[in-house]
Amino acid sequence: MVCLCLAAVMFYVVNYPAAVGTAATTRQLPIYCVQRDQKLVSISFDAAWGNEDTQQLIDILEKYKVKATFFVVGEWVDKYPESVKALADAGHEVMNHSNTHAHYPQLSADQVVADLNACNDKIEAVTGVRPTLVRLPYGDYDDNSINAVRSIGMEPIQWDVDSLDWKDLSAADITQRVVSKVQPGSIVLFHNAALHTPEALPGILETLIQDGYTFVPISQIILEGDYTIDHTGRQCPA
Repeated sequence: MVCLCLAAVMFYVVNYPAAVGTAATTRQLPIYCVQRDQKLVSISFDAAWGNEDTQQLIDILEKYKVKATFFVVGEWVDKYPESVKALADAGHEVMNHSNTHAHYPQLSADQVVADLNACNDKIEAVTGVRPTLVRLPYGDYDDNSINAVRSIGMEPIQWDVDSLDWKDLSAADITQRVVSKVQPGSIVLFHNAALHTPEALPGILETLIQDGYTFVPISQIILEGDYTIDHTGRQCPA
């Protein structure tokens, strides 16, 4: 019985938000992916702690002429402003990943807004550009935090393809996970300072390019104007 209960819990966790079904019509969801007919894909990196491979990632992306979106924590900006500037100078989007990597559902709406603006201020001071997108710490959110994000004109961004690179998977396993799951409109999650991501990234980019995909930053893959978000978190034209 315990095993069955655990299995049910795991199914929910693995399949969220698909498992919420019709309840999602009232739940506020971030954007997990985008309805796109063209073979467009966005790759993103979360930067919260280490900085061992940021320049290496920049170099790999430059080799393949790919622009990505980097979500950085404000405290990371404090520690590595030169890397933040290098990302922006290389043409990558530098977006918000909170100021202190707090769990937003534990904060009030005012606290969420203050945290977002603190990170935005730091990024803008280095890059000259104020972020419009945020990746919520731990991918953790509730209606209150999503509403707080959107109240200041920002858009919360999740992902539909998780490389799981933070688990120190092998480069081969990371590559297989990503290339097998990408579809038009996908948003892929990587991390900087993950052990095997720099090793896996070239093969992933080559495979997807050969398959006809074009890489664009997240601000260019999401839809402007009126849109809806379905129960899976897919952004669709209204």
